[in-house]
Amino acid sequence: MPEREAPSQIPGRVAPPPPKPPADPGVMSFGDHLEDLRRRMIFAIVGVVPIFVIAFAFGRPLLGVLIAPAREALIAGGQTSALLATGPFETFASVVHIAFVVTVLIGSPWILYQLWKFIAPGLYEHERRFVYILIPFSFVLVVASVVFMYMVILPVVLAFFIGFSAKIDAPDPGFAPVPEGIVLPEFPVLRADPIDPAPGSVWVNTDLWQLRIAVPDRRGEIRVKSVEIVDGQGIVQQYRISEYIKTLLNLALAFGIAFQTPVVVIMLGWVGLLEPRAMSKYRKHAVGACVLIGALLTPADPVSMLLLAVPLYLLYELGLLILRVLPAEKVIGKRIEPDDAGDA
Repeated sequence: MPEREAPSQIPGRVAPPPPKPPADPGVMSFGDHLEDLRRRMIFAIVGVVPIFVIAFAFGRPLLGVLIAPAREALIAGGQTSALLATGPFETFASVVHIAFVVTVLIGSPWILYQLWKFIAPGLYEHERRFVYILIPFSFVLVVASVVFMYMVILPVVLAFFIGFSAKIDAPDPGFAPVPEGIVLPEFPVLRADPIDPAPGSVWVNTDLWQLRIAVPDRRGEIRVKSVEIVDGQGIVQQYRISEYIKTLLNLALAFGIAFQTPVVVIMLGWVGLLEPRAMSKYRKHAVGACVLIGALLTPADPVSMLLLAVPLYLLYELGLLILRVLPAEKVIGKRIEPDDAGDA
C-alpha cells in the first residue's frame, strides 16, 4: 500500500504557516513605547508645575540675590549700582526666566526619574547600577558648579569688565578758581540714611554712592529719592536687567556642563573606554584642555581663567581617583552576560 503524502507534499497545495512563537510579555511595541514616553513627559511636566509656581512667587527676591554681585561690583568700580529696564515687561520676563531655570534645577531629580522609568526596561541590570550612582553624582556637581560660579567666578568676571572700562580716561574737566560771591553748597556725607529725615534734607550715602533727598509725596509721607554718583569716567556702565540675567544663567549653564567632567571620566572608565593607568600618562593634555576651557568660558584674564581651569583639572583627577577606588567590577559585582540579562 503506497504511503500517504503529507499535506505539504501534495502538488498544488500550500503548507500551512508554522505556529507563531508566544509573544514575550516584556517586549513593548513601538506604539507602546510612544505611549509610555507621552505618559512620562506628562508626569514630568505636571510634577514641576508646583515648583515653577513657588519659584515665580519668590522670583523678585531671587532677582535681588542674582543682581547683588553686579551692584557690589559696580559700586566698587565707581559706577551707578542701578540696573536698567528699557521695556515695561523686561523685569517680569527676567523673573519668569529665573523661575524657569530654578524649576529645571530643583525639578531635575523628578525629571531624571521619569526619564529613568522610560529607559530602565531596556537596560541590563549592571547598566542600571551605573545609573544609580552617576545620576545623583551629576546632580551634586550641578549644584556645586552653580555655587562656585556665583561665589567665586562671577565677582571676578564683573570686576574685570567694570575695571576694564574704568581704565578709559575721561575728558579733563579743567580747574579754575571759584568766582567771587559764589559759595559752593555742602552736603553731609553719611554711611547710611538718617532716621526720620526732615523734608528737603540732602545728604550723600557712601555705601550706595547716591545723593539722597527727602521729599514729601502727595499724601505728605516722606519719600527718599536718589541720584546716582559715579566717578568722572569716560564710560558710564549701566546694565540691562534682561541681558545681565541672560548672561548669568548662560554662564551657570556652561559651568554646569563643565563640572560634569568626573561623570564623563567615570562613565567612560566603567564601560571600558578609559583605563586609569593609561589616562595618567595624558595629564599634560588634560591640563591644556582645562586651560582652554577656562579661556573660553571666562574672560581672557589669567585670574578668572585659572579660577576655572584649576577646579576642572581637580575634577578630572577626582574622576580618575573614583575609577581606581570604585572600578566597574565593584559596582556591578559579577558581570551579567547579554544572554542572561533578560532573566535579571
